[in-house]
Amino acid sequence: MSITIKSDREVDLMRVASRIVANTLVDLRAAVQPGMTTKELDRLAERSIKAQGGDPAFPYVNDFPGSVCISVNNEVVHGIPGKRRLEVGDVVKLDVGAIYDGYHGDAAITVPVGVVSAEAQRLMDVTEESLAVGIAAARAGNHLNDIGAAIQDFVEPQGFSMVRQYVGHGIGRELHEDPTVPHYRQSTRGIVLRSGMALTIEPMVNQGGFDTRVLKDGWTVVTSDGKLSAQFEHTIVIGESEPQILTLPDHGAAWSIPFQASNVVH
Repeated sequence: MSITIKSDREVDLMRVASRIVANTLVDLRAAVQPGMTTKELDRLAERSIKAQGGDPAFPYVNDFPGSVCISVNNEVVHGIPGKRRLEVGDVVKLDVGAIYDGYHGDAAITVPVGVVSAEAQRLMDVTEESLAVGIAAARAGNHLNDIGAAIQDFVEPQGFSMVRQYVGHGIGRELHEDPTVPHYRQSTRGIVLRSGMALTIEPMVNQGGFDTRVLKDGWTVVTSDGKLSAQFEHTIVIGESEPQILTLPDHGAAWSIPFQASNVVH
């Protein structure tokens, strides 16, 4: 395992890349509506990233066929943009990565399309809150696996499950660096977190069981039982006291990128 401690200059460059990601997510969230295709959202993401001076990161990862991963309903992660049209009641995961001057930012949100069920809204709420719980555990002197333990201990008592097969990661010059960041409890506490480590925390929470499978396209991951999944993600840097959240939009200062309130079917 090779973990790099980021310099102040590197963190500053990552902050720019991460702000590009966050601003793009704001644009995408505002654009989501019934009838829109996932490819249209992908084109919007590409334009937004490039207009801010960045470059989409995901096409450089094994030639992913899109600028953003768009995963709908039971799709967990790595959904390929295409002709699918969004429908009222859909739950849409938007995962964006960007490069700026050789450094990366990465974040994800889950948004409702119009009216959603109360259970779908609760899934999104719990997932977003679990990200906050994980970030709170990401402090210098704590251990890496304290993050996943905190997330799992928050999520599972509420009747949902944590995806095991896909995890967070270190980030910097590469989109995926050491260490891996599980979102569930490990048998050991893992490495000690140090100031200057850059990580993504990106819990994927399922309505049913945690098992997943990959579709024939080789990318799209779905829940094995066909039930809904949600995801939220931030890029952070471990600080001397509290973690720094890098993926915040220009106008935002809260710990999370909130999704727009939706009408909920009770």
